[in-house]
Amino acid sequence: VQQAIGYYEQQLVIVREIGDRRGEGAALGNLGNAYADLGQVQQAIGYYEQRLVIAREIGDRHGEALGGWNLGILLAKQGELIRAIELMQVLVDFYQEIGHANAEKHAAEVEKMRAAVDST
Repeated sequence: VQQAIGYYEQQLVIVREIGDRRGEGAALGNLGNAYADLGQVQQAIGYYEQRLVIAREIGDRHGEALGGWNLGILLAKQGELIRAIELMQVLVDFYQEIGHANAEKHAAEVEKMRAAVDST
């Protein structure tokens, strides 16, 4: 994972140099994934939040959906279920809109979280 982080950091430098905002968002998301894999939650959250900002700025709905899902998973593990649900619902809505094969699976995960919030 450490080697991957090095490559993603290099990618981030390059895409910033050439002004590729979509590529920048992807690199930030990949860094978030790598740090999440290492258990460095706060660092991962920071990268996911940056990814979301860029995705929203450039209208990258897929990037926003993926970034929100990944951020939501980490927030849910920290007990921030309401914010996690809001973020993860973006992916569910996007997947349902495009007819993605995993739309219902992800919707069920979000509904399970909603039920946990409603039961408290």
